[in-house]
Amino acid sequence: MIRFQQVSLMRGIKPLLDNVDVTLNPGDKIGLIGANGAGKSSLFGLLRGELHADQGEIDYPAKWRVAYVAQETPALERAALDYAIDGDITLRKLEAELAVLEAQPETTENGIAIGNMYGALADADAYTVNSRGEQLLLGLGFTLEQMQQPVASFSGGWRMRLNLAQALMCPSDLLLLDEPTNHLDLDAIIWLEDWLKRYAGTLLIISHDRDFLDEVVNVIVHIDERKLKRYSGNYSSFERQRAAQMILAQGVMEKQNRQRAHLESFVNRFKAQASKARQAQSRMKALEKMAELAPLRAAAEFSFEFREPLNAPNPLLVMEDVNAGYQLKDENGHQTGEKIIVNNINFSLQIGQRIGLLGVNGAGKSTLIKTIAGDINPVTGTFTTGKGLTIGYFAQHQVEMLRHDESPLWHLAKIAPTVREQELRNFLGSFNFPGQMVTSSIAPFSGGEKARLALALIVWQRPNLLLLDEPTNHLDLETREALTEALAQFEGTLVVVSHDRHLLRATTDQFIIVANGRLQPFDGDLDDYKDWLFQTKLGKGTDVLPVHRDTSEDLPKATPVAAVAAAPAIDKRDQKRLDAEQRQKNAAARKPIENKIKRLEEQIAKRNEQKNQIDTELANSGIYDAANKAKLKTLLTDQTFYTKDLVQLEGEWLEQQEELEKL
Repeated sequence: MIRFQQVSLMRGIKPLLDNVDVTLNPGDKIGLIGANGAGKSSLFGLLRGELHADQGEIDYPAKWRVAYVAQETPALERAALDYAIDGDITLRKLEAELAVLEAQPETTENGIAIGNMYGALADADAYTVNSRGEQLLLGLGFTLEQMQQPVASFSGGWRMRLNLAQALMCPSDLLLLDEPTNHLDLDAIIWLEDWLKRYAGTLLIISHDRDFLDEVVNVIVHIDERKLKRYSGNYSSFERQRAAQMILAQGVMEKQNRQRAHLESFVNRFKAQASKARQAQSRMKALEKMAELAPLRAAAEFSFEFREPLNAPNPLLVMEDVNAGYQLKDENGHQTGEKIIVNNINFSLQIGQRIGLLGVNGAGKSTLIKTIAGDINPVTGTFTTGKGLTIGYFAQHQVEMLRHDESPLWHLAKIAPTVREQELRNFLGSFNFPGQMVTSSIAPFSGGEKARLALALIVWQRPNLLLLDEPTNHLDLETREALTEALAQFEGTLVVVSHDRHLLRATTDQFIIVANGRLQPFDGDLDDYKDWLFQTKLGKGTDVLPVHRDTSEDLPKATPVAAVAAAPAIDKRDQKRLDAEQRQKNAAARKPIENKIKRLEEQIAKRNEQKNQIDTELANSGIYDAANKAKLKTLLTDQTFYTKDLVQLEGEWLEQQEELEKL
């Protein structure tokens, strides 16, 4: 087991852990959570032996093999498959020793040593290592051709996948994974979940993906207020337990405050009376001994909302026979050809559509979004946009395009040069950029803070079409939840690419797959998509995509084998399509009612505030003097009006709520 005993850790002048005690059992699958900067990665450093506690002991079996993902990937000419297999250090060591033995002169003793070495290699599964490596890389999204390419030919994100493959190849008793899903698409995440569920050792994961944690872990360790708190169950279970603890702690604190007030009252009343002096002294001692209880603090809540779009053309855009891709150019900038990524796109966006794009990395999701956003031009075809279309585009490179030597206020003033500075400051304050932070250079900001600024700049522009390409990268759990809630309330049109299933479930109502160079509708939810992946790409099935039964003739058709296998599920798919259509109709019907309820609630709040002001003035006895007769009459008239108006508004609110419940 892993045991932390009275462990304290400082980084510079910042205390991260303070006398923490926690025990983790062999075979536990643990999610390590906490605010950014709380010390999660530093705790990993302690377990890897790269950092040392300032106080206390961390104990786990010395024979345990520890595997983790390297943060750097050298630009090697070594093939990707060989690099992944290098993660099995024991195997590579045996192979090196065998090579030395085979290079020596043949002797009886040497022959016995070589025989023993072959036995050791067999025990290390040397004869299946290539197939195991291929399975790992296929699951992480590599093709067989890519496995033979040199490591140096891959981008940073794909190199991180290779480092993850190395960690998974390494036989280990303790596996440490720090944000393993950040560079993965949804397909690879689903595969990784399945792999980790079958992992036999002790697993410790840092992740901001709540669905991933729910699927994989059975223990949560929360870093809060420099302490480690262990919770049994997955992330959703942790949330429930934490909420219950906070309610209980609040009750205990309120009870203590009542006791304290009672004791203080007794002491103040009787400490001067000789007959009560002894009891007063006793109660003073009780007050001194009473430990000051601090309330359990929830994570600092952060929320924002997208402002209502100024207009909404319908349709927003139409793409006819569009081929999306890139113009190829030589070193002199001359066009030499074109590379088509997504073919024959016939696609339109209507008001209120909420679309999630599915597909593996490299299939063309980002290319499609860049084409819609106007970052790249269609290679061929017709692309028409509606008058008044305003696009809010958040891409993975959006954070990199910020000026790191400038402040949040500078960035916002650049797109709103005529707006008063105080208004800009107030707006940025709502995105957790308070005080001096709003005028400070963003260079030292965390990735999450920079992503939050990029989101704020988009929100300010009041788009009617939001295009989001992996918006949750670098965001912590609280900010992800705030983004999810804001998108759920967004009144415009949404197209999103994300590996965060919680966000996809909460904000989209239809899915489109980008695969095999085509756009194809997907009839089903994310659970259906997961099932399909295991039947096809992650299992033994074919690569046939599930499509509408009335799909046009030019879409790929199922092979006979897949058609036979899928035949019993035809009725189920039809039902799912009908259910999805009904959900869309319900959502369309709910939207105007929800908007009206929101407006009524704002009016009710305003009227309540006005009525409360009048009630306060009327409570002032001086208002009833003869000199204030006219003012009194006005106040009473306004009070009557506001009271009647509130009754009417609340009646309308109840009617709308009933309509909503019927839907």
